[in-house]
Order: sequence, then structure tokens, then C-alpha cells
Amino acid sequence: MTALAGPSADVFWATSLRRWNAVCWVLFAAMALGITVLGRPGGGMYEALGLLGSVVLSYALLDRFPDNRVVRPHGYLMVLVLALGGLAFLRTSYAALFMVTLPHYWMFGRTPRISMGFLGLATASTLLGSWLQQGWSAEFLGETAVSTLIVVAVGVLIGLWAHSVVAQSSERARLIKELEQTQARLSEAHQRQGAADERERLAREIHDTLAQGFASIVVLAEASRAGLADDPARSAQQLRSIESTARENLAEARELVGSGEQPGTVVAGSVVPTLRRVLDRFVEDTGLTVEADLADLDCDRRTRITLLRCTQESLANIRKHARASTVGVVLARRPYGVELEITDDGAGFVVEESRGFGLDGMRKRVAELGGRLTVTSSVGDGTRILASVPPALGVEGAA
Repeated sequence: MTALAGPSADVFWATSLRRWNAVCWVLFAAMALGITVLGRPGGGMYEALGLLGSVVLSYALLDRFPDNRVVRPHGYLMVLVLALGGLAFLRTSYAALFMVTLPHYWMFGRTPRISMGFLGLATASTLLGSWLQQGWSAEFLGETAVSTLIVVAVGVLIGLWAHSVVAQSSERARLIKELEQTQARLSEAHQRQGAADERERLAREIHDTLAQGFASIVVLAEASRAGLADDPARSAQQLRSIESTARENLAEARELVGSGEQPGTVVAGSVVPTLRRVLDRFVEDTGLTVEADLADLDCDRRTRITLLRCTQESLANIRKHARASTVGVVLARRPYGVELEITDDGAGFVVEESRGFGLDGMRKRVAELGGRLTVTSSVGDGTRILASVPPALGVEGAA
């Protein structure tokens, strides 16, 4: 068997030693008194007191100065083994000393193998001392040998049981420590994942709101500057659009800074009024034709925000890349939920080669609701964006 290691074992033996220490001093004093009162000078009394004194002195030195280099735990046990043999030979208090010091083999041996080894030596020493004094007599065989073996057997059982309890306690302590460490690591991982998710959400919100607004401002400012001389009225309209977009971006920025919730709160109920305002602004800024077929559906807040962001991102992509002349927007209720379809007759692109943040953000928004975003396009044939949201989150009722 291996040594018991860890804080639990050390605490157990230290506590046990402190408790038994107080008992030992009383019993040592009682044994010394018994030897003095019952013994006869010249009949081995002084020798017995000397042997007992060597045990007491070694134990006191080890107890008061555990780090001393003179008497170590195993050295004390060897002194105890020799003293028991001598007291057994003198037939003076050896049985009492054996029982008093029985826990010391387990306290100072620290492992079952070492403890039982010293206990075996003590048993052999005691029996040898008694045998040298009594010989193969009936008293030796019937009383000394049997009683000593019984005491040793009980001591072995109690010691092994104590070591088993300590081993189980140490194992439980180790498992609890590992569990706490695992929980701490898991908590840290969840915090890191939560922070990463929050950063991704904020990045998506900034891209879909502020970044798109700034891009619109840049395009409008360039168009307004180019048309100042030829079409002042048009430039004035574009300047008003720049002002309006800037105010909306400012409101979005304030909401992002001041709230942990998603910005861009949509009017409760139907998303259609908001979509129409977005489409009207798009027509006003770009001059493109927009054909809209919007069913007036009541959606929950997250679905309304998702539909709005998908529309804004799709229109922004059309403005920047498509070179389209006509845009189609259809919002409809289907048996499987809400469906938003946005098409254009622009230049198109190869979907597999697209690495844009906007498309990826739309896919993640729709996926968070359990829906699916389908992008269909090819070079020269325009683009079709189809967002499908399941009914559990998509439709609360029809107006």
C-alpha cells in the first residue's frame, strides 16, 4: 500500500496526535507511579523506569520539536520497540505501555506497511522478552502470547480502518478540488464565450446600423457635391437625407452606449411601417424603383429587428455593389412562419466566393431565431435573399 498524501491525511494525523498526546502524558505518569509504588529496588524497578524514561524523553522531544534531527518518528518507534522488549523481560508495565502507545505506530509510521512493520517488531520484541523470562511455560503461551496477539490484532484492524477512512477523505478532497477547479475553468470559459458573443453582437449591430448609416452619408455627400452646380434642389434633398441619417446614427450610438439591449427598437406590433420608411428613404437616396408587397403581420420584437436588419443590409449591398435598376421586397406569412424576400436585377455575384460580414451577420441573426437565410445569385442575373423565420417566433397574429 502507498503512503497517504495530501492535506486531509496530514490534518487527520495531526489532530489525532494532539488529542492522544494529552492522554499519553497522563498514562505515562500513571505507569511511572505504578512502577515506583509496586516495584522493588533491585528488582528491576530502576531499569524499568529507565526504559520508560527513554520512551517518554524520545516522545517529548519529537512532540515539542518535530523537526529536530536527533529523534525522528521512526527512531522513536525503534526506541519503543526496544523498551517494550526490555519491560517484557522485566515483567513490568509492558502490557500497559503496549496499549498506550499502540496508536503511535499508525501516527508516526504514516503508511500501513511501515506501521505494521514496526508493530510486528514490537510484538516480536515483547514476546521475545517474555519468552526469555518465562520460557515455554503455560503462563507464556496462555496469557502473554495470546493477550499480546489479541491486542496487536485489534490494533491492526483499527489502524487499517483509520487509514481507509483517511484515504477516502483524501480522495474525496482531491475530487472536490478537481471539481472546483473544473467549475472555475468552465466559468472562465463561459465568461470568455459570453464576452466573445457580446463583442460579436456589438460588431454586428455597429455594422448593420452605424456603419451602414455612415456609408450612406458618404454616398449622399459625394452625390450632393457633384450636383451642387447642376441640380441644387436635388443636392438640397440629399443634404436633408444626410442630416436625417446622421441623427438616426446618433440615436443608434446613444442606445448602443447606454443600453445592454439591442439597439434600434422597432414600433411594437407590425414591422411593416418601419420597413416602408426604410424603403422610402432608399428610393429617395438612390432613385431606384422598389416594388414592395408587405403583408401586415404582427411579429415579436426579435423577429422584427431581424427582418429590419436583413432589409437594411440587403439594400445597402444593392446600393454599393449591385448596379440594379429595380428592387423587389416581399414580406409574407407562410405555413412555416414569416418569409422576407428581397430581389434585384443587378450585376449579381458568386455566392460561394462571398466573404462579406453583412451576409454572415444576416445568416447568424436568422439562425438565432431558428430560421434560415438563403442567398441565390450569379454574375449578371441579379440576387435573391430569402429569410425564413419559424412560426414559434415569427407570427403572433395577423392584423
